[in-house]
Amino acid sequence: MVFLSAMAKARKNRGKARSGLLDRLARAIRRVLRWGVLGGLVLLGVLLAWVALYRLVDPPGGIYMWQEMRRLGAIEREWVPIEGIAPVMARSVVAAEDANFCRHWGFDMAAIRAALDAGAGRGASTISQQVVKNVFLWHGRSWLRKALEGVMTPMVETLWSKRRILEVYLNVAEFGTGIFGVEAAGQSHFGQAAADLTPRQSALLAAVLPAPQDRDAARPTAFVSGRANAIADGAATIARDGRAACFDG
Repeated sequence: MVFLSAMAKARKNRGKARSGLLDRLARAIRRVLRWGVLGGLVLLGVLLAWVALYRLVDPPGGIYMWQEMRRLGAIEREWVPIEGIAPVMARSVVAAEDANFCRHWGFDMAAIRAALDAGAGRGASTISQQVVKNVFLWHGRSWLRKALEGVMTPMVETLWSKRRILEVYLNVAEFGTGIFGVEAAGQSHFGQAAADLTPRQSALLAAVLPAPQDRDAARPTAFVSGRANAIADGAATIARDGRAACFDG
């Protein structure tokens, strides 16, 4: 009887120990979750404040721009407000990069589906996504960057106007090695201010955007020239059908 009583007591003590261990583990998990939620909320608040700031303040650049400055020693860039950019330049960029810019909320689902159907060789990033990548994040493929881009793109779409999004894009996009923004691009390639770009010059600049370090707007290949022709037609089309209404002042 004494032996059986001792066994029962030992089992009871082991049960209490396991119960205590489980309680401590549950408390630790709750603490981790609580701090995780708190950290996530703080991060969201910081990101919202950062995005809201650039609604009013012109972004100084981005990580990629800084990397190119270090690599090259210097870059060409001069900020101009959208009022100082030829309207046809804005339309050309939208026609080339994101024809449904005025109709989506940051992600073009039709373009994403088309890209999936076409395979990995085709991209579907909108101008809004590219602004987030160029201004707030970094280039390269990683799940972390894509996750942050997925969070910040709706923030930009909510807090900025479409016209502001396009203004920032036109001032941070790369148009050649070390050439950032449409003002520097116009001056470098054509000796023209952004406000004075012609439809042909605008289309040529837009044509280099997918591969700015491999294409030259001033000395276009047959491929770039043909793409520029298509972009010029697209810019005229979106002006007619209303797809430029959200930014064409």
